[in-house]
Amino acid sequence: MKRKGNINVKTENIFPIIKQFLYSDHEIFLRELVSNAVDATQKLKTLKTVGELSTDIDKLRVEVILDKENKTLTVRDNGIGMTDKELDKYINQIAFSGAEEFVNKYKDADKKNSIIGHFGLGFYSAFMVAKEVEILSKSQHPNSLPVKWVCDGSPNFTMEETKKKTKGTDVVLHIADDSTEFLEENRISAILNKYCKFLPVEIKFGTKTEKIDDPKGKKDKDGNVEKTDKVSDNIINNTKPAWTKTPSNLKEKHYKDFYKELYPMEFTDPLFHIHLNVDFPFNLTGILYFPKLKNNLEVQKNKINLYSNQVFITDNVDNIVPEFLTLLHGVIDSPDIPLNVSRSYLQADGNVKKISSHITKKVADKLAQMFKKDRKDFEQKWDDVKVFIEYGMLTEQKFFDKANDFALYKNTNDEYYTFSEFFDKVKEPQKNKDGKTIILYTNDKKEQHSFVQTATDKGYEVLELGGPLISHLISRLESSNTDVQFSRVDADIIDKLIQKEDEAISKLSDKEKEKLQKMIEEQLDKDKFTVQVQNMSVSDSPIIITQSEFMRRMKEQQQLSGGGGMQMFGSMPESYNLAVNSNHDLINKILSEKTKKKRVDLIKQVLDLALLSQGMLKGKNLTGFISRSVSLIK
Repeated sequence: MKRKGNINVKTENIFPIIKQFLYSDHEIFLRELVSNAVDATQKLKTLKTVGELSTDIDKLRVEVILDKENKTLTVRDNGIGMTDKELDKYINQIAFSGAEEFVNKYKDADKKNSIIGHFGLGFYSAFMVAKEVEILSKSQHPNSLPVKWVCDGSPNFTMEETKKKTKGTDVVLHIADDSTEFLEENRISAILNKYCKFLPVEIKFGTKTEKIDDPKGKKDKDGNVEKTDKVSDNIINNTKPAWTKTPSNLKEKHYKDFYKELYPMEFTDPLFHIHLNVDFPFNLTGILYFPKLKNNLEVQKNKINLYSNQVFITDNVDNIVPEFLTLLHGVIDSPDIPLNVSRSYLQADGNVKKISSHITKKVADKLAQMFKKDRKDFEQKWDDVKVFIEYGMLTEQKFFDKANDFALYKNTNDEYYTFSEFFDKVKEPQKNKDGKTIILYTNDKKEQHSFVQTATDKGYEVLELGGPLISHLISRLESSNTDVQFSRVDADIIDKLIQKEDEAISKLSDKEKEKLQKMIEEQLDKDKFTVQVQNMSVSDSPIIITQSEFMRRMKEQQQLSGGGGMQMFGSMPESYNLAVNSNHDLINKILSEKTKKKRVDLIKQVLDLALLSQGMLKGKNLTGFISRSVSLIK
C-alpha cells in the first residue's frame, strides 16, 4: 500500500540547503552513493560470515548506469538491501533530524563549511544534482518485500510496495536541468576514476543502449517475452590495490606497477618506497614513494592521495603529514582519520598528530636503514632526494635529529660525508684564530672555480652545497654547532675566510695603499663595490671580487620565503667587496706608472679581468675590454 509522509524538516525544499553549502564540491554525490552501495555489500558479507544469512556472496558488485535518453543516473548494488521499516529508519528519520536548526546555526557565510560536519548528507547529497530521487530496495532477509521510495527534494516522500527481481538497492537520480553535465559519460567516468578507483568491491560503469530480448524474461499479456535494457559496462576499479596487501607478498615490480597505476603520466620510476602497515594505536596502511625531486618544490606537492577504507578523500594531506612529506608520492589509508560527514576536510583530532608523527618516524627509520645497509647505493641516490631530506631537516626538529646520522655532504672531489665525518676531517686544518672551524662550500664549482682552486691549493676541503634550501640549512647547522661557521668560497679572500694568526706583510706603505684605493675607486660604481687593499700572497690574483656571506645568505633566504620579515634585504642593491692584492706585481706597477692614461688603462684591465672571472663583464664593457686587450697585446 502506498504511504505518504513528511520528513522532519520545516523548510520547504532541501535543494537550496544542499546546493548553498556544497555547491563547490557537488561531484561528491557520486562518491557518497557508491560508498553507500559498497557498504551494503560489506554488511551482507559480515552477516554471511557470522552465519545470519546463507546468501551467495561470490559476485558482489556495484553498477553505475547512465541513461542519457531518460536523464537518469542509477547506482545499483546487490548488497544487504532494506525492508520498508529499515528504509523509513535510515532515510526518513535520521537524515533530516534537526536540519533546520543546523541551517539557522550555520547560515553565516563564513561558516559555510561548518554545516557539512553536522547535516545528514551521504544519501541526500544526491539532491545536489537530482530533481527527484527514487530508491528501489529488496532486503536479503527471507520473505522481504521490495519497497520503493520517491522524493522530489521537498520534505514530502512516498513509500510503497513495488516489483524488483533482484535483491539489493537501486538509487535512481533524475538529473536536474542545471546539472546535465552528470549525464555525460566522460564526466561520470572521471568522477568514478577519481573517487572509486580502489574500492574493495567490483564497480561497473555502463550506459543503457538498446532493448534486447531476454529469453528468461517474463511474458507480457500477449504472450511476448519482455525486453530488457542492454547495458554496456566496464570495471573501473582495482579491488585489491598494493597497499592493502602484506608487504612480504610483494616484490619490487609490484610496487613499481602500482606507482604507474597511480601516476600514469609519470615517466620515471620512483627511487624507493616505504610500505606503511600499522594497527596500533591507530589503523593505517599505505605506500609512500620517493620520486626524483626537482628544485621547484611547489610542483612536487599534492601527490599523496588520502583514502578512508579505500574511498578517495583528498590529495591535500597537509594536516596529516608534515609539510616536507608532501613532497612524496603515494597513498595513505586510515579509517581513524577524523573527517566531517561529507569527508571534504579533516577535523582537529589527536589522532592526526599521532599519525603525522608516526609517518615521520617511519620515513626517517627507512632512510637510516638504507644508509646502513648499502651506503654506496644511498650515495648514488642522494642528489635526487637531498632536497626532500633538507626540507625535512629545516621543518621538523625530530627529523633533523635523526637525519644527522644519514644526511650527506659532497665535496668537490665527489666524496660523501655525514656532517660529523666531515667536521672531524677539517676541524683542525680549517680552524681560524678564534677557534671556529670554517666549512668552505661552493654552490657552483664551475663558476667559482678560481676560488675553489685557491682553497684546495692551500689544502682546504670544499663542499658542494647547492639548491634552494641551502642558505637556510647551513644557518640551521651553525645554530646546532656553535664551533662551526659556513663560508662560501667567494665570500672573501681565502686568508680572510680562514684567518690564521700570521698575516702576510704588505709591500706597500699605508700612504701608498690609500693612494691606490682612491685610484681604483675612481673607475668603479661606489654604490656597488667597496674597495679594500689587503695584504695577500703574491700568488693570489691582483684583484678579487667577493660578496659578503651574511648579506648574500640573507638575500637568498628572503627570496625563498617571499619577503616577510627580511624585506629590507630584498630592497637593497647587489653589493660586492673588491679586494686589491697589495703584494701583486701588477698592483705595484699601477702605482709606479708615470702617465695617467696608461695607469687608468691598466686599472681598467685588471678590474675587467676580475669582473670577467665572476661572469660580471657584459655588453659594452665586455666589448671595451676586448678592444683594450688587443691594443695592449700590440
